[in-house]
Amino acid sequence: MAARSRNEDASDLLEAAEEDEVLKLEVEVQQMAQKIFEYRAILPDQFSSTLRSVLASGKPVFTTRLADERTEPATPVLPRPDSEAGISRGLMRENTDLPATEDKEEDDKIQLLQQKISSNTVFLPALLNRMKEYMARIDKLESSDLIIHAAFKRKSTG
Repeated sequence: MAARSRNEDASDLLEAAEEDEVLKLEVEVQQMAQKIFEYRAILPDQFSSTLRSVLASGKPVFTTRLADERTEPATPVLPRPDSEAGISRGLMRENTDLPATEDKEEDDKIQLLQQKISSNTVFLPALLNRMKEYMARIDKLESSDLIIHAAFKRKSTG
């Protein structure tokens, strides 16, 4: 009988230890759920602001002036009454801004579109260089004596 009571005591201790472990795990799960909830609320805003600042600092500022700045007079030229928004001075970025809209979401979309266009413009020279490089490599392959399958050859126009 003493052996049975010892076994029961040991099993009771094991059950109590398992219950404590389960309770600790439940508390940890609740803490993790709370952290996930907080991160889901905070991270999108942090990510978007960080991304905006990285993109803003990484790309150069482009001007869209058609007229050369060195040829412009030192004093500003007032637009003639018959010219629209000072076209006589050349197309400038401040003259090409879209009118302000009343809808905040639409303003944000327009600003995002302008940012995307300007960031795409930054990468155009590198893209053109890569295209030229690959075209030169293709021409080099065509001029070599290697046998190239017909599917990979350019069709001659003319």
